Amino acid sequence: MVCRHCIRAVETILGKLGIKNAEIMLGVVRIPDEELEKVSLETLDKELVADGFERISDRNAMIVENIKKTIIRHVRIERECPLNLSACLEKHMDITYDTASRIFSAQEGRTIEKYFIAQKIELVKELMGYNQMSISEIADMAGYSSVSHLSRQFKEVTGLTPSQYMRQGENARQPITQV
Repeated sequence: MVCRHCIRAVETILGKLGIKNAEIMLGVVRIPDEELEKVSLETLDKELVADGFERISDRNAMIVENIKKTIIRHVRIERECPLNLSACLEKHMDITYDTASRIFSAQEGRTIEKYFIAQKIELVKELMGYNQMSISEIADMAGYSSVSHLSRQFKEVTGLTPSQYMRQGENARQPITQV
């Protein structure tokens, strides 16, 4: 779960299953034992998968989900965080960056850095879609040192320059793929 819409969707699923007292936060659901007795884990898993979610019980998978949430928060909410990405991850994860990086790469088949860049590019695409800021303002807001740095990374990820992308319009926006 990475947004408030996901939280609402999971609340709906749990309500449908008769689970009323779950604690639902971004990326985490805590269900009291007495509530969990109302439904089998297989039924819960089936309902979650039907809506595009999955229950994670593997420690490394949970670490990867926490890394993703931390990166999304770092890119979208804590844009002016004085910490670089590795220090931010270490602060929020209570594991070393090397350990986090090794687990992430093994589970995801890509590096933390590639995921971080993909999230920044998604933010840039979203901001460009609003047509309210210059590319220079967007570069600054997304944490790029210059427009040329943003343009280089944008083209590397999307295959288009920011100008080409903007000319194609909002319909051209594609979701993040494995980078």
